[in-house]
Amino acid sequence: MLQTFKPLLLVLVIIGLVLSACGPTVTPTPDVDPDPQAQDAPTPTPVPGVGGAHLSLVQSDVPRETAPAVSAAALSEANRAFALDLYQALRAEEGNLFYSPYSISTALAMAFAGADGATRQQMADALRFTLAPDAVHPAFNALDLSLTSPGGEDTFRLNVANALWAQADYDFLASYLDTLAMHYGAGVRLADFTQDATREEAREAINAWISDQTEGKIEELLQRDGLSADSRLVLLNAIYFKGEWVTPFDGGLDIDFALLDGDRVSVPAMSRRVQTPYVVGDGFEAFALEYKGERARMVVLVPDVGTFDKFEQALDADWLAEIMADLQPTDVQVTMPTFEFDSRFALRDALVSLGMADAFAPGTADFSGMDGTRDLFIQSVVHQAYVAVDEEGTEAAAATGITVGIVSMPMNTITVDRPFIFAIHDVETDTLLFVGRVVNPLE
Repeated sequence: MLQTFKPLLLVLVIIGLVLSACGPTVTPTPDVDPDPQAQDAPTPTPVPGVGGAHLSLVQSDVPRETAPAVSAAALSEANRAFALDLYQALRAEEGNLFYSPYSISTALAMAFAGADGATRQQMADALRFTLAPDAVHPAFNALDLSLTSPGGEDTFRLNVANALWAQADYDFLASYLDTLAMHYGAGVRLADFTQDATREEAREAINAWISDQTEGKIEELLQRDGLSADSRLVLLNAIYFKGEWVTPFDGGLDIDFALLDGDRVSVPAMSRRVQTPYVVGDGFEAFALEYKGERARMVVLVPDVGTFDKFEQALDADWLAEIMADLQPTDVQVTMPTFEFDSRFALRDALVSLGMADAFAPGTADFSGMDGTRDLFIQSVVHQAYVAVDEEGTEAAAATGITVGIVSMPMNTITVDRPFIFAIHDVETDTLLFVGRVVNPLE
């Protein structure tokens, strides 16, 4: 499914967490202020354009912290480790692969804010958090603000948005909502998941929010079975990225691309010659394609013919960091496929394999930091992602739904005519925004 698309637009995207109660529903109203500009407003303000009156917006009266006095370096390192751990858990999937570790970890961090006991420790271990639990959220805030701080006109643009949809008559702790407001800027939209009609209306509103944040690339993150009468909370993270190559490619080429089974297919390709960060390693080549502003870049790893499986199996965060550190400006003729594909898969088993088991176990999960009870648990995690790369740049989108019951040198040439792995890396914060592989550019 390769199509012609306009100037690059990388839209990474969404993380949705749906939390559901396994015990009886508590029925007080949320202890939050519906409108920070109108402290005396007695009722929530309806969300414009999302339907019925039961879909209302409330939020904590705690403002977002816009100058957190913390460093996000440890969090970026943790995110890179989680990204490659998750890659190893997902690589058995067939075909091309694409996901957003930054978006996934951000959404899971909003759930982590309500976790306690063994559930919190398992989530911290799986997400590779080394910071104290209370320091995780200010670090996410600092990282988010750094990534999205205004740049010049010739740099990439990255927007991040967080939101919550909550069961209107379910009692969430004000302290939990305050944490999400202060560190994630997340307001709360009230909905009714208990009735078929209002649940469907809520699902459509959630999907519309996601579609709007991702410029229509993810239109139905939550499918018709994505919510149930037991759903109590949906946590969403949306990321939009737009960047152009510093040096565009020339298009109109075709190359023979070697598939994993030895067959070859002719695929559309692009080429350019320019000083490019490049390294030849033991059994692989790697290079980086810089986006305008020279802060973000795509790192491409190309194992030697016949060695992709071995390379993929050995790839971890430390090796990736070593490869990126070894890249040197080199006069390189780069030829590589253009490609466009999407992925959708479940993440529950992958997260359990990383040690996050209790969060999915009703009666064992401890999200008492959300509501003061042990009633909430994660039922499923669904991730959907889209990526398109052409002569001008990159467009991508990703969404995750978590249901909780819930090298001037002699000229070098490189032709990417075999399966490869790629990552979008923010250099300033050393953050992996997303990771993927291409085993067939025509899929």
